[in-house]
Amino acid sequence: MEIRVLRYFLTAAREENITRAAEKLHVTQPTLSRQLKQLEEELGKKLFNRGNYSIHLTDEGMLLRKRAEDILSMVDKTEEEFRTLDELTGGDVYIGCAESYQIRFLAGAVEKLRRQYTGLRYHIISGNTEQVAGRLDRGLIDFAVICEPPNLSRYNYIELPEADIWGVIMKSDDSLAERSEICFSDLVGRPLICSEQSMENDISRWCGEKADMLDISGTFNLAYNGSVFVREGSGLMLSFDRLIDTSKESGLVFRPLSPKLETKLYVIWKKYQVFSPMAEKLIDEIRSQIA
Repeated sequence: MEIRVLRYFLTAAREENITRAAEKLHVTQPTLSRQLKQLEEELGKKLFNRGNYSIHLTDEGMLLRKRAEDILSMVDKTEEEFRTLDELTGGDVYIGCAESYQIRFLAGAVEKLRRQYTGLRYHIISGNTEQVAGRLDRGLIDFAVICEPPNLSRYNYIELPEADIWGVIMKSDDSLAERSEICFSDLVGRPLICSEQSMENDISRWCGEKADMLDISGTFNLAYNGSVFVREGSGLMLSFDRLIDTSKESGLVFRPLSPKLETKLYVIWKKYQVFSPMAEKLIDEIRSQIA
């Protein structure tokens, strides 16, 4: 299976039209059709359902698309790393980040390097711990910032110096907004919005077996999206402090949980990982930022 053919396949899958895909790839339509047909024969599976004017992926084609995107991302990243091995003015760094105000330590390190190395390009991918660690394991990013203790058999890490405080984000006219802290009994019977990862790890750590008594009516991946549902009256959101605008004009407030619940953040990378020069400089600068 050739890298070139995988690029042909992905372009055809995105365009859903052989003619447009061929134009984008600067090849003839018969050439592209022949390459895709040979790829199907090589894999022994039909990848496209072909109509008069469009093509659509089969289930097998959708599986290959996901794999091809990862493969080509890794190829492009590897090629870029080799191009910049001796480049001291810049390069690309890929970072997967959980949501936290502590990302400021990372941002500060990047900004300091960017002033020194004008060719530095940074790429931030947001997601929960499972998502960003998965990209790290597949070699698609250089570092991940996660909000649970790392697996020490697989990763090296830097612990960020502060901790995120858990609480409830609600509309400012909610009856609970009058409280200075929110305890477990306040949440029973109220529709709650929380990330799946946090419910399994952090919230269960806070209230133990009583977690089953909470009504989790919705889950979210990014806190901003969850806050939109809160504004529309869909429930209370369990989240970190300082992720969402809770100024007077926002119509939202944050109240911490009682007893206090905190989460530490960690910058992780694979053991024995060989960094590009710019990624190496960034990890050193992060250490310097938090020293």
